[in-house]
Amino acid sequence: MVQRVETSVRLFVSTPKEYVATLPQYKFEGRIVVVQGKSETLRAVRALAAERIVGFDTETRPVFHKGGMRPPALVQLATRDTCFLFRIHHSGIPDSLADFLNDSGTLKVGISLKDDRAALFRTRHNVNTSSWIDLQDTAKELGLEDMGLARLFANVFGLRISKNQQRSNWEADVLTPAQKVYAATDADACLRLHRVLQPLLDGAPYELHDFTENA
Repeated sequence: MVQRVETSVRLFVSTPKEYVATLPQYKFEGRIVVVQGKSETLRAVRALAAERIVGFDTETRPVFHKGGMRPPALVQLATRDTCFLFRIHHSGIPDSLADFLNDSGTLKVGISLKDDRAALFRTRHNVNTSSWIDLQDTAKELGLEDMGLARLFANVFGLRISKNQQRSNWEADVLTPAQKVYAATDADACLRLHRVLQPLLDGAPYELHDFTENA
């Protein structure tokens, strides 16, 4: 019998921005489904409810004056091969989507979730936070200092996530192909990070190194 040798995952304590800029770019290449309206939302939620874990993110139209703030325009939920983009600026948050986000049957994995939850559930007082996993909490428990999605993804996978579309108009009548890929990539990246980092929390071996050791 061949004995399996368990290798240790090697991570940096912190990933410099300059290093991230040199990495090859990662883009989501799965199916992207734009969802708008109650009937489309219901069909999408039924598909997502079959998943144990999904990646989560939101996008908000930027405001270019001090103190301005807008509600989220888009909610992204990703499975292993499909990302659903819910255009809540146009359709609001249908009950089926709100119930899914609040349901403990499927875990939602994202990053810096406190503000997103507050914005999405402003009118709901009983939010089931046990169904959410914040990758910032995971990173802290593992001794990592990377709190942003781009740096954390670069640390784990050695790939760069472009942020070029972040400040685009997410309330536009029609999303551009670049916007769709950007939005799907962020939610997919959260799910991929969870699949690597959760086993480390559960006891799988890993090593932490200062980035200067790699120079």
